[in-house]
Formats: sequence, C-alpha cells, structure tokens
Amino acid sequence: MSPAPSPEPAIFISAGEASGDRHGAAVARAIRAGLPGARLFGIGGRQMEAAGVARLAGLEALSVMGGAEVLRRLPSLFGLERRIRRLFAAEGIGLFLPIDYPGLNLRLARAARRQGRRVLYFIAPQVWAWRRGRARRLARDCDRVLTVLPFEADLLEEYGVDVEFVGHPLLDAREFARRPPPAAGERVIGLFPGSRAQEVRFMLPVFADAARRLARLHAGLEVRVARPPHLPETLYEGSGFRTASPEEVLGQATAALTKSGTITLELALAGIPMVVGYRTTRLEWAVGRRLVRVPSIVLVNLVTGARIVPELLQDRLTPGRMASALEPLLEEASPERRAMLRGFTALRDRLGEPGCAARVAARAIELLA
Repeated sequence: MSPAPSPEPAIFISAGEASGDRHGAAVARAIRAGLPGARLFGIGGRQMEAAGVARLAGLEALSVMGGAEVLRRLPSLFGLERRIRRLFAAEGIGLFLPIDYPGLNLRLARAARRQGRRVLYFIAPQVWAWRRGRARRLARDCDRVLTVLPFEADLLEEYGVDVEFVGHPLLDAREFARRPPPAAGERVIGLFPGSRAQEVRFMLPVFADAARRLARLHAGLEVRVARPPHLPETLYEGSGFRTASPEEVLGQATAALTKSGTITLELALAGIPMVVGYRTTRLEWAVGRRLVRVPSIVLVNLVTGARIVPELLQDRLTPGRMASALEPLLEEASPERRAMLRGFTALRDRLGEPGCAARVAARAIELLA
C-alpha cells in the first residue's frame, strides 16, 4: 500500500525547454517565499532543481523537435507521462502548473483536471500562430491561463478561457555574467542556434559559416556559441568556435545570429541587435506554412507590430545573406543598428511590468486555497 500523501500542499511544475526551466525556477522560489511548506515536484532543468523542485525528469528527456524525432521518442515520452500521472495521486498534487511546451502539458492538464486537481497554465501555447483548437482545450482543462504577451489575452477570452496577462518574465531583473571590458574596437558575434539538439544541427552550420565570413573581413572580431547546459559539447565541435552558457554569450555579444523564439526577446531586452534564421525539414516546413497564421515568426516583430528584426527562413537562410544582414549591426553608429535599438525600446514598453514570477506564485497560492 502506498503511503498517504503529506498534508502539506503539493505542486507539480512542468517545463520542457531551457526558457521554461528558468521561468519555472523563478516561480518556484516565489511560491516558497509565499508558501514555505509547499512541496514542489516537476520536470525541468538544473535551475528548477536548484530552486527546490524534485525533478521526475530533466530537459534532456524532453528535448525533441519535429515529427520524425517525436515518433522515435514516443515510447519514452508516454512512459514519462504515465509516471507523472501516478505521482499526481501518490503525492496528492493539489495544483498542476504547466509552462508552455503544449504537446505534453496539454495532455497532463487534461489528466489533472479529470483527477479533480487545479490547473494554472503559465505561458500559454501560441494559439495566435497556429492550432487555435488548443484554445478550447485551455478553456476546458485550465482553471486559469497566464499569458506573457500582451495580445494573447483578448484572443483566448473569445474562446471562454479564464485568462490574465501577467507581464513577461524576462523583465524581471537578471544579471548576465560579463567578461572584463573588451579592448578598443573588439566586437563579439553571439550565435544562438537553439536549445534542442535538432535545432542546433540545422542552424549552427549556417550561423557558423556566416560568422566565419565576417571574421575574415573584420580584424579582432570574436565569435561565441551559446550552449545550454543540457546539450553535449560534442554537438558543437564542428563549428570551430568556443561555446559558453547562453547567459555568458548574452553578456558579451555586440550582435547576434539567432533562431526564432523567446531568445529574440532576451536579446532585444539586453540591447543586442540580431538577425533571425530558421530552417527545418522540407516536409515540416511545407506543413508549417499551411498552418501558421502570423506575418512574422520573430516575437520582437509580432509584439511591436513592425519589421524591426530581419528574418531568413528555410531556403533563404544562407551564410551569405546572414553575414550581409548582420554586418551593419556590428557598427555602433550605423543607421541600421540605431533603428533596431529604437525598436527594442518600444518592445520593452509593451511587455508589462517586472514582477511576473511573484504574480504567478500569487495566483498559484490562491488556487490552492
């Protein structure tokens, strides 16, 4: 017979990517500050673990991208899902707190709701871009949905979702590890090819080739590659450049070549001009073009409603185009760099106020009560 669950409140936090791990850790710390006796379980990365979350699995178990890779990993993913459902009952989980990562988290939200548990979804799935049917699932299976982009709440309300815009977690104070001040004229290109192994395989060769072209043209130009801690160093060996943590590269970069996603907001808030590139398999690209409903895949452009950041997608993603688009952004006084930085100021004004993690924790504690 299994032991009876502890009377102390239990919360399960589910994050499937590096950005979710960081945000989940901030929320976990805020929950402990407001509810010291809470027992925290979850799936995520090292930052959540350091914040006191007892992990059932790490990010390496969840780092999948694209249909073919998902199919190969289905048995292990379904096995993990069954373990989580059993833990819901064994530990008496009172609140399920999923963070983005809808493929798994929407199924777990349904399971939690059927078991009579509260569900607080943080960082809603991007139904504004594609698969709007997920909005109905959010309305059915979630007590409340917390959005981090200002335009999401109105759309979700149309589907009957109890929704609240809580501001973006990136606005919370964050210190980047910085090297000593660079020598006069020294510049650094940061490469951000992604947090999933398949993303890195698709994007890094193109990003690295573009950076090499620029390094040949500009003396003293350095290149750093951002490597999330859950991805192995061997994945980056072919680039020929040193790797560092994403935080370190953000603290050093003059300009960046990056994939799409939350990283574009991080770079913008750090004042780092960028060029965005993205590539996937031809089949997945063809399917995505039919499903995606937005004019840009760059969050900076979507939030501001302007084409601030250049984006090179699929066949247009070539080293030559990336190098040409990035080169003027390396010059402090160039019109292109100054215009982009003005756009970043407009972005910050639209992302709400700092204190997102505290607001999420407060809503979690309210639901538990």
